[in-house]
Amino acid sequence: MSRRLLPLLLLLCLLVAARPGAAQSSDTLGLITATGVIRLGHRESSVPFSYYDRRHQVVGYSQELMMRVVDLIRSELKLPALTVKLFPLTSQNRIALVQNGTVDLECGSTTHTRERARQAAFSVSIFVAQTRLMTQRSSPIRDFADLGGKRVVVTAGTTSDRLLRLHAKRQGLSIDIRQAREHSAAFALLQAGEVDAFMLDDALLYGERAKAQRPEDWVVTGSPLSTEHYACMMRRDDSSFHDLVNRALSQLMRSGEALRIYQRWFERPIPPSGLNLNWPPSPALLELFRQPSSSASD
Repeated sequence: MSRRLLPLLLLLCLLVAARPGAAQSSDTLGLITATGVIRLGHRESSVPFSYYDRRHQVVGYSQELMMRVVDLIRSELKLPALTVKLFPLTSQNRIALVQNGTVDLECGSTTHTRERARQAAFSVSIFVAQTRLMTQRSSPIRDFADLGGKRVVVTAGTTSDRLLRLHAKRQGLSIDIRQAREHSAAFALLQAGEVDAFMLDDALLYGERAKAQRPEDWVVTGSPLSTEHYACMMRRDDSSFHDLVNRALSQLMRSGEALRIYQRWFERPIPPSGLNLNWPPSPALLELFRQPSSSASD
């Protein structure tokens, strides 16, 4: 074989390996360098974390953090023309699409759990949320104990789905649990009166509430059933890429930039309708920004 052809063949092998669905190398940074492309996973309707605005552009708190991580990767690899490809993910397929190499990094509203950590790697935490309920303001439902005999919707593939089923079993409650593909579809069922309550992380419930024509008609209620730590997700067994992502996020947190990004998405008017969630950072989130750390839920 001609020695001049060998480098070209090696590069071709790298490109083939980098295709979505192909067997993946654990060297994500090497693949990014070889292809000049980084593939990012995002959510379509996880307001205010990762979602489409009116122009069908991906925006949100987690999306902005992820793009800042890309800035550091671009600088570290000396790839000023690095191409960013975006892939929409759902709660059901996000882990599989990270595992099979369709995306290199996902930052949305994914809870870092011990079970999921056996399937994918997680960054330092980027948010702290709690699972609660949303109901119509006039509803008698005010806490999880009130759900007996009620219809409750969850987003399929979320920790809320599993937690509600466990809670119903432990408390001996008969709950009609229904699933929706996306958060927006779940809230649509609640608005249509087809269910009595919607269970999800409080931050996401407030995001859905902000999209309603009359947000004041809906309340987020109930004692938290769990505390959720969101993190960015990537393939396992790739310490170089994992360390670089963590370094970028930790720099954003310690510098105060992550707090400014939070304020932009939680304390100011946001797309698509310019509503303000008016939600100051919790003490737990402020502590996370001071001391970036990784925490997995059960």
